[in-house]
Amino acid sequence: MIDYLITHIEVVGITLLTLMVAFILLQQRRSPQSTAAWILFLVLLPYVAAPVFAALGFRKQGKRYAPIRFTRREHHQTPVHDLDHTFQNFEMPPALEAQHFKLLDTPQAAFAAVMQMIDSAEHSIECLFYIVADDDTGKRFVDALTTKAKAGVKVRLLMDRFGTMRGPHKALDALKRAGGDVLFFSPFLQLPGSGHLNLRNHRKIIIADNARVFSGGMNIGCHYMTDAPADDHWDDLAVTIEGMSVQAFCDVYRSDWEVASGQDIKAVTHAPDTAGNATLQFIPSGPDIVEDPLHDGLIRALHLAHTRIWIATPYFVPTEPLANAIRIAALRGVDVRIIVPHKSNQHVADFARGGFLRDAEAAGAKIYYFTPRMIHAKAAVIDDVAVVGSANFDVRSMLLNFEAMIFLYDAGSVTQLADWFLTRQKDCHNNSPHPHLPRRLAEGVFRIGAPIL
Repeated sequence: MIDYLITHIEVVGITLLTLMVAFILLQQRRSPQSTAAWILFLVLLPYVAAPVFAALGFRKQGKRYAPIRFTRREHHQTPVHDLDHTFQNFEMPPALEAQHFKLLDTPQAAFAAVMQMIDSAEHSIECLFYIVADDDTGKRFVDALTTKAKAGVKVRLLMDRFGTMRGPHKALDALKRAGGDVLFFSPFLQLPGSGHLNLRNHRKIIIADNARVFSGGMNIGCHYMTDAPADDHWDDLAVTIEGMSVQAFCDVYRSDWEVASGQDIKAVTHAPDTAGNATLQFIPSGPDIVEDPLHDGLIRALHLAHTRIWIATPYFVPTEPLANAIRIAALRGVDVRIIVPHKSNQHVADFARGGFLRDAEAAGAKIYYFTPRMIHAKAAVIDDVAVVGSANFDVRSMLLNFEAMIFLYDAGSVTQLADWFLTRQKDCHNNSPHPHLPRRLAEGVFRIGAPIL
């Protein structure tokens, strides 16, 4: 009788636990892929899945990550493109004309731009990175910030705690002693409800004097940027921006710093206007955005495409709606090309991507495997729009991480990205693997688990 009662209590407990978590899942805006993966995990291993869900399962954290307060322009900004109109309906900052934009496509050019931006700062330097590595580049970067802090420049450095587990600690301590403010985003040891282990800040931003921005896909480390000849560097992209669009970067940085510090900081009233030839729009995404404008905007762009969809990403594990939009575009006759590394630094992602790439290829897309080195760039050219920034074409970047992307609408900038793409394509092969059954089964398992990872 006692054994029966214990068994009954266990069954009821498991059932109630599963139903409770399933109820929470259904109240969140998640992809069917993600919801199904979590429910399957709960049914198979409820006592394991429930605590894992408590640590990793929540996507939007409104109480901790309040929506970003964007500084609005006094007059209405007429959309320059259908996609701009879509983003403005999501309450995103509008696309702005006459901006200064420069594409940085080598580690040497990026390193020089970062050091020049730090060296030229007169009042403030605000930095946010997922990784500041404990290597020569990381130490020189922090040392340069320390020099400016000693000179009286206001220096703030914010790093993701998970990404920068092995940072240049001695250099960071020196920066603190020089008067610089150093914080980690979402540290591992924190009060319940004060952050979330699975929601990482993947943005890369430097703002100098509230007037100049460095951003893109590059972290601070020798893999990404250096001033020395480097055989092991990764192929990546970064940008510098000047103009009124800097305002939105300042708004995002202020929001992230307030989350990490628990303190309000003074908002920038208006970034200075600087004449240029670019038309660009800054689109952040993450738990501090109410909806998913990046993900949903990309889906719209893919469905609107008539001529080309060119994507470069280190990890291709898209949501099912994104994967379907790519496949449908290819079936419509759109020129769909996807560049991925022949072998990335994330073996799990390489397993998970297999089925998605084969589905796209079967629909008519061309898959290019970049062979010289790891390609870490996150970029796309979709008809007359170019995209570059921090977000990978995967579930984590689209629906979980804090990200920063730049959309470009002028012909000159779009041509730059298209030329970069065509140049990288020359160093690719398109011999897609044809895995045996065990490999395909493993890929399927990782594909199901992708929303959780």
